[in-house]
Amino acid sequence: MQTNFTHLSVLAKRAPCELVTNPSGIYVDATFGRGGHSREILRLLGSDGRLIAFDRDPQAVESAQSITDPRFSIVHAPFSEMKERLADLGIDKVTGIFMDVGVSSPQIDDASRGFSFRNDGPLDMRMDTTRGMTAAEWINSADERDIARVIDLYGEERFARKIARAIVNERTKAPITTTKQLASIVAACVPVNKKDPTQNPATRTFQAIRIHVNAELDELQKALDAAMDLCQDGARIAVITFHSLEDRIVKRFFDDKAHPERAFDSRLPLRADQMPAPELVDIQRVLPDDAECSVNPRARSAILRIATRSRKGVQA
Repeated sequence: MQTNFTHLSVLAKRAPCELVTNPSGIYVDATFGRGGHSREILRLLGSDGRLIAFDRDPQAVESAQSITDPRFSIVHAPFSEMKERLADLGIDKVTGIFMDVGVSSPQIDDASRGFSFRNDGPLDMRMDTTRGMTAAEWINSADERDIARVIDLYGEERFARKIARAIVNERTKAPITTTKQLASIVAACVPVNKKDPTQNPATRTFQAIRIHVNAELDELQKALDAAMDLCQDGARIAVITFHSLEDRIVKRFFDDKAHPERAFDSRLPLRADQMPAPELVDIQRVLPDDAECSVNPRARSAILRIATRSRKGVQA
């Protein structure tokens, strides 16, 4: 299996610099990928600092074996499980948590993973190839209504019903097992995007199925909840997202934790000192600059959101 695909980490310098506030702290890279951010975090840590990385992709975990730094370790697990897995290591509080949400370049470039419509391969799309239903298994078993719902919800594709109907019709002739098959079915249903003629008609559908197969948005929400429990006072949470569905979840989560008073009925006669204090403060939004985007086109859609954990007002 080919594993030497290259990957340029987005905001590889800026994100770790925002994350690391204490060189002696314990940090988590919740999405190791190919280790670009992890290596920079390690560079910023002192001799007594520690970094625990997570990834559910076996190839990413294998890639991490090249890091022999004693301050580093990696766990093969989704980031939604980091609280439980860290507890297994005797860790219940950390100094910072980083997440780079989305698909890594090696996953897309490797046709055998089935993420890309550009290179024909088996229709897999699982980030963890050791478990779960493949995209092909789901496509060939789900009912038409469910397929349409997924493509509409996670792909924001206005031709979702038409695509779902075509998928169901085609699979009665032969199972849909390759990325080329699926891309061809979608292309016959979706007209060329006049605003962006270079966009492949299958882009939104592939995104939607990938998100569904990997339960990506549920995983992100669980990871954010876990981060709140794990981060000590003053710890940083830094998250890079690449499309609006992910970013909306992070933005709303940070905003809710920064403004807990909004959950209370404004008609209640409560004084300001009776309101719960913010659990997150110093919210920041950072975008890659033009220079990075020109070198790494993947950075163009990236948004880094940063927040600092505050336990003021949280009852013991």
